[in-house]
Amino acid sequence: MGALRDFVAEVIELEGAAVEPVEPDGLDILAPAPLRSRMGWAELTRLGFGATLAAGAVPVGLEGQWLDRFGALFGERGRWAERQMPLGTPVPAPSDPERLIDHAFDLPNATWRLRGVSPGWARCLLLSFRYTAVSDDKREGLVWLGFNQSTGAVVTDLLLKLRPFVLAHDAWSAPDPTVHQMAGQRWDSATLSARVSPLLKHSVQRELEPFLRAMSRRLERDRARIHDYHNDLRFHSLRRLAALAGAATEKAEAERKRETLRLAAIEREYAAKIDDLRHNYALRVTVDWVQGLELFVPVQRYEVLIKRRKGERVVWLDWHVLLRVAEMPMSDRGLGIERTRLVCDDRLHLTDPAGQAPCRSCRRAWCRACHAKCPRCGARDPD
Repeated sequence: MGALRDFVAEVIELEGAAVEPVEPDGLDILAPAPLRSRMGWAELTRLGFGATLAAGAVPVGLEGQWLDRFGALFGERGRWAERQMPLGTPVPAPSDPERLIDHAFDLPNATWRLRGVSPGWARCLLLSFRYTAVSDDKREGLVWLGFNQSTGAVVTDLLLKLRPFVLAHDAWSAPDPTVHQMAGQRWDSATLSARVSPLLKHSVQRELEPFLRAMSRRLERDRARIHDYHNDLRFHSLRRLAALAGAATEKAEAERKRETLRLAAIEREYAAKIDDLRHNYALRVTVDWVQGLELFVPVQRYEVLIKRRKGERVVWLDWHVLLRVAEMPMSDRGLGIERTRLVCDDRLHLTDPAGQAPCRSCRRAWCRACHAKCPRCGARDPD
């Protein structure tokens, strides 16, 4: 819990509190009045962060609402920032750019040609989102998304590898106006939403897969238990009814009515238990934006000419100097996290393979970046 204790100490010091570490794994806090009223603390409070707490310490952990309460102290501070990464020691451009580009992406239905290489700056955007999934259990976590706004590429993995470089340089350098101009404009809100939404949905679903599998196993176990219990009750009731089938006495008739009512009650109870189970295991997922960081990073920019039949278009691909690795190309349709791209005939869109898959109805291949529905039969892709 050392990292959590250091985080809390830094946060409340920013709020004007005096902080003194105590062992084992605690903090003594002399809090000003505004902080006391917001956190519900006395003027002198002791917080404990480990399994063994100091005498009189308030236990603080990752569970519960502690992170939300400390996060609320920030308000909107720290939600958005810009930073220019230092170039450092000059790094020569790769000696074999064609080979580098050939490894960066695959064009099965088109050809490409390198037109030029030049040094530059990329405007990269790193976004973090917090997801919360609540069913019979609860799962929380963070999802990171990264984009190169200068080229349109998805660069999540690259920016996460770049985070150690960000943390290693204590001096925060605001972007130089010249660098701002070289990196180009940031995306507008419509473009950002269109790019973030599908990738965020995919990332959260991927993060929740183990949680959903475990939840499904628990649901099936509880459903089977309820079914077996009520099925056993129903079986014994039906057997008693069968035994009374040949009897014509008044007592037998009363027994038959009683068993018939018992069967109806068993069925109602079973339906109610299944409905309770359905509500108990109903999944509710919320996703909230946490933070955004625009990083201006030095790159070698490759101008690549894409040729498809009689058409051609230019795309740009960045080789990131600090990481010495090339990004994958942009994608006009799809998640853009795999290296294969297909080029459409109409407008030369670069898409993921699914973006030009055959229509489910008429089997004709069509470009999802060009059309919202199949141009031949009008069928739409399922969501």
